[in-house]
Amino acid sequence: MCLIVFAWRPSHPLPLVLAANRDEFYDRPSQPLAPWEDAPGIYGGRDLQAGGTWLAVGPQGRYAALTNIRDPRQPPFGRSRGELPVQFLRSELGPEAFLGELAERAEDYSAFNLLVGDARQLWLLNSREGTPQQLCEGIYGLSNAALDTPWPKVEKGKALLSECLIEPQPPSLLDLLHDPQQPPDSALPDTGVGLNTERLLSGIFIATRSYGTLASTALLVRADGSRQLVERRYGPYGKPLGEIEFEC
Repeated sequence: MCLIVFAWRPSHPLPLVLAANRDEFYDRPSQPLAPWEDAPGIYGGRDLQAGGTWLAVGPQGRYAALTNIRDPRQPPFGRSRGELPVQFLRSELGPEAFLGELAERAEDYSAFNLLVGDARQLWLLNSREGTPQQLCEGIYGLSNAALDTPWPKVEKGKALLSECLIEPQPPSLLDLLHDPQQPPDSALPDTGVGLNTERLLSGIFIATRSYGTLASTALLVRADGSRQLVERRYGPYGKPLGEIEFEC
């Protein structure tokens, strides 16, 4: 998952409005949004190579989403970060307690951001910072750095999300995720991957022959804990592969 923009409004009839893109190599096998047969109550996409997920919802109004932290100097670790959202969705711990426990073992994984919550509270753990953070009401953006790092795609995604909040609907959330415009080189971050790669990764929506946005997801969480999930999937060069929707 390379971009998550979300509005957290705990006193609103829609406490969470979230739009997220998962960017990955197209040949990495994955399962589209679906109920998990081996984990009743969990709905989400699934990474079939490592078994985890980038975004999913679970029992008791829970949801979780993940991004990696971009650092080409960091060696890969043995454990998959994709198992972390699943651990939360299967856990009996609340968001704060779960992230507190995870912070003690975060070094088992390559660097990550993990967003977890329910209809009442929303928490984030950035493994580099090491301390769980409860989020207050606001509009946020999360890519492959710290929360609200002002990368162009994060700033633009937040601005587009704010325009959808009067009456948020999945089609408008999914459409904002399909913006392929790249910013000027002068606005790009320097994360150590080289200018050409920074350009490739700079747009909200990425579409190349081998790497790009595989899935765009809109998530609406209601005050009663019910959720609406809609996923659009894409193939090489951004070819549309269909749309899936669940109420859960």
